[in-house]
Amino acid sequence: MARQNKSNEMPNAHLHELFVDELKDILGAERQLLKGLKKLSEGAHSDTLKEAFKTHYKQTEGQIERLKSVFSSLNLTARGKKCKAMEGLLNEAEEIMEEFQDSPEVLDAALICAAQKVEHYEIASYGCLVTYAKLMEHSEAEELLAATLAEEKETDVLLTEIAMDEANVEAAQ
Repeated sequence: MARQNKSNEMPNAHLHELFVDELKDILGAERQLLKGLKKLSEGAHSDTLKEAFKTHYKQTEGQIERLKSVFSSLNLTARGKKCKAMEGLLNEAEEIMEEFQDSPEVLDAALICAAQKVEHYEIASYGCLVTYAKLMEHSEAEELLAATLAEEKETDVLLTEIAMDEANVEAAQ
């Protein structure tokens, strides 16, 4: 049964505030990631990995559009906020690129590790957002967010495959 907040504004107003704040955070994160994916792609040595980063860049553009649709379904303006977590993850990825730039066989493995940290952050964020949307019966938002969650999980699996088939094997030699 839905609870009402103290001001009796709407059912689940407390959860709605969290939901909107997290939507702003992930929108900001996705926008920040676009810049990061370009750098990751440029830093990668494996053509397979470069292509995976380029593909995820295109997916991320679509995910941003999907987030805009989520905001629209809630009658809100799509505004992001700076995501400190994504900023930190991308800074770490840049440090890794600098540290291993002279070891291309290790760099790709390190880039995959950095990228999977990003994916896991996104998976956690979208997982929570899907749950919140479901609890508040925002079915359109739930469907849109679930589609993005599925893409993030697929990207994580792809990165694992590239790591196991190529990057980690080359780094271990």
